[in-house]
Amino acid sequence: MKIYEHTPHPHVESRKKRAPKPKAPPGGPVARFNAFLGERITRGVGTMWCAYAFALIAFISLPEAIHAGKSALISWIAQTFLQLVLLSIIMVGQKVEGAAADVRADDTYKDAEAILHEAIQIQKHLEAQDALLQRLVDTFPNGQKPGMPSA
Repeated sequence: MKIYEHTPHPHVESRKKRAPKPKAPPGGPVARFNAFLGERITRGVGTMWCAYAFALIAFISLPEAIHAGKSALISWIAQTFLQLVLLSIIMVGQKVEGAAADVRADDTYKDAEAILHEAIQIQKHLEAQDALLQRLVDTFPNGQKPGMPSA
């Protein structure tokens, strides 16, 4: 006789079927267009291909900076190369870190929800056991054991 049947956590299967949806930016059509354009430009600049293109552009001006002297070379490094090339590389790194953080946050949420579900299942199991024990106590009052005649 089975007094309780465990129900596995339903979230895992349903979550696989639907991905989180990003929220639409607030505001009117101009704000939505600006958000769309900004997101597209950020996505484009935040690639290694863009970093390679910026490096190529920066290196075109390097010979002139070398011939202009030490001050111009330091200026080229600080203002051209670092700002132009490293911008894209930093953005790529931030995208990678952000994606990893999103996965960790999603996993943490799923773990917490699953743990809550399991705790509720344990509580239901305990309630079912309590009900069965109570029926036994009600059926056999005064400590009478099954199979023994009552006094």
